[in-house]
Amino acid sequence: MNPTNPPLIPDDPPLLSVIVPVYNEREVLPLFYERTTHVLNTLGISYELVFVDDGSKDDSVNYLFDLAARESVIKVLRLSRNFGKEAAVTAGIDYAQGSAIIIIDADLQDPPEEIPRMIAAWQAGADVVCMKRLERHGETRFKRYSAHLFYRLLNRLSQVDIPEDTGDFRLMSRRAVDALKQLPERQRYMKGLFAWIGMPTVVLLYNRDARAAGKSKWGYGGLFGLAFEGITSFSTAPLRWATNLGLVTAMVGILFGSWIVLKTLLFGEAVHGYPSMMAMITFLGGIQLLGIGIVGEYVGKTYLESKQRPVYLIRDMVQSHTLSQTQTQHSSHSIPLERPTRVASL
Repeated sequence: MNPTNPPLIPDDPPLLSVIVPVYNEREVLPLFYERTTHVLNTLGISYELVFVDDGSKDDSVNYLFDLAARESVIKVLRLSRNFGKEAAVTAGIDYAQGSAIIIIDADLQDPPEEIPRMIAAWQAGADVVCMKRLERHGETRFKRYSAHLFYRLLNRLSQVDIPEDTGDFRLMSRRAVDALKQLPERQRYMKGLFAWIGMPTVVLLYNRDARAAGKSKWGYGGLFGLAFEGITSFSTAPLRWATNLGLVTAMVGILFGSWIVLKTLLFGEAVHGYPSMMAMITFLGGIQLLGIGIVGEYVGKTYLESKQRPVYLIRDMVQSHTLSQTQTQHSSHSIPLERPTRVASL
């Protein structure tokens, strides 16, 4: 194919939807668009780019709106505020029209040049094509090792086989997307949900690049929270850990108490041992609070799910005239705002 061929206007629906969650990525968006469209245009297929702005505070959404005004393959969803990446990915999946979808970050750590391999695997019969990282360039050694350990811990604890060292970068067929959209939960750990639906899956290896521009929006606190969300969303093992730890602590306490009673009866006991007593009380109190915290995490998830709030709210949707004719329904994950909702046909 000639790489200078213009993009094909999407069919109804287009063959491929590329979903791009965006949060403060203005610096890298022009390069992302250039590289991604260059790859897609060489394939000679109909496609759409679905950008989901997750409450960016920089000029990202204005750039995307201007881009949508010029290009027929662009669809831009602006959420009403920052709902988090999991919600942004969900919004993109709900509004994507393609026979297959690809989820990719805007920071170019996941190279768009891998898209042809993913499409080839899909056309060979895979419903899900996961991209497994061999190298993680541009990341600290601690982050690489902690991510390596987390995926293996999660897989050991979870009842679902979650592919290791894979992120959101993947392809899903329309059949897999329709299955995913049947899952109603509000507290969403997307990597686990992708694995839960099953479907024929192929894992491809690739090297993850450093960011092309800008800075990562994920600190260690956010990554830890996401990891804990993943574990508690797909495993009840922490509850069993708390129970087992309580049993072990209780047995140690019984043995220690019996030893003190026996020692006192046989040899007598002077009044001392205040430091050891305080240490024991502090230890047991910490164990109790840990157990209560773990239980509280699961109770909190149940509480939030019971409210049945939407995963996200759409503030604006801007798309070309061609795409606007195909977008006719809203997902149950979303409630479009009455004001100032704007669906623009350009």
